[in-house]
Amino acid sequence: MNNLNSILIEGNLVRDPDLRSTPKGTQVCYFTIASNRFYKNEGSLEKEVGFFNVEAWVALGETCYAKGKKGKQLRVVGRLKQDRWNDPEGKSHSKITIVAEHVVFRPEFSKKGQTTETKTAEENIEQFEKEITA
Repeated sequence: MNNLNSILIEGNLVRDPDLRSTPKGTQVCYFTIASNRFYKNEGSLEKEVGFFNVEAWVALGETCYAKGKKGKQLRVVGRLKQDRWNDPEGKSHSKITIVAEHVVFRPEFSKKGQTTETKTAEENIEQFEKEITA
């Protein structure tokens, strides 16, 4: 039986996504999300920013590369992957990455309040919730 390994994160792209190919030709897209958290500390509002590395494979990776631009808001559902290695001096290292299984790009709004994509934010959220519960 597998243990639960699931993550849902929303944020903004820190830079444009990077699309690469493995030696066997499989497409993989790498990008970083900045996710903000606000909390009160002694009566003042504090902001904490976390930066998370994400990888999306094959068709999802190609879509992320095509739609993703620095600053774009998105939601990623996926799993955590831990890479471990030893450097030449024998010191152990570890890195946690999010492997995307589903990505929703938030629509951009023009100055008149119209979305520049075909779906409204509410439609994207409804579709996302249906896919998660399916």
